Amino acid sequence: MVRVKACGLSDVGLTRVHNEDYFEIDPEHRLYVVADGMGGHSHGEVAAQLAVNSIRDFIHKTADQDTTWPFGMDNRLERHTNLLKMSIRIAHDSVLRAISKDGTLYGMGTTVVGVLLSGTVAAVAHVGDSRAYRLRNGRLDQLTQDHTWVNEQVVAGFLSKEQARSHPLKNVVTRALGGESDVLVDVRELEVRPGDLFLLCSDGLTGMLSDGDIRERLSSGGSLHEICRRLVNDSNARGGIDNVTVVVLAIEEDEEAAG
Repeated sequence: MVRVKACGLSDVGLTRVHNEDYFEIDPEHRLYVVADGMGGHSHGEVAAQLAVNSIRDFIHKTADQDTTWPFGMDNRLERHTNLLKMSIRIAHDSVLRAISKDGTLYGMGTTVVGVLLSGTVAAVAHVGDSRAYRLRNGRLDQLTQDHTWVNEQVVAGFLSKEQARSHPLKNVVTRALGGESDVLVDVRELEVRPGDLFLLCSDGLTGMLSDGDIRERLSSGGSLHEICRRLVNDSNARGGIDNVTVVVLAIEEDEEAAG
């Protein structure tokens, strides 16, 4: 078994009026989520908060139940991975229902990235361009692939990563909660080890800091709050053109369980 410590921080940035990001840290269920709302006029904030609350509520309700209703279970995945994936699909439906009930919310949506741990297995799921990273032994790995038009061009070989960072369409997402009638959720599972640091973040961070910048700041030591503050402050120092949200998880040895 392992123990998890977590800290999160969200900031409006230097150019936006509203903070449309939202995050959740639920140590009891070992659930961690970041959502980046879209739609303007504070509607993005509505979508992000609605999505995160829906994910949290579903995980709470199903924590001790043997059900994965209303979607079928993928037997290739662990139970908690199925639950995280399903909770995001249910969150998508919640956003769509809110839009159908209130026409003024039309056009709102949100990206989401989440981690749910069970034992030593982390389930990672996402929709959109909010990201998950893992720092292990000084190496930073991006655990998610952005659902953006620009990233699709990078994967296809039409753009380099350097070109993508400055491309005028870099913020055009191809998947989001509240978009199409159905949503495809990318999921993966990985073993966690003591010493691992995980980062969940909105694109307000990755738009300002490179992966190398992020690795340096995660590796600089200090408390989790100091790490979060360092990431947010440095993002704003680079321009702060968007809301920025970070959640950092530290995986530690559970000495009591080991004993």
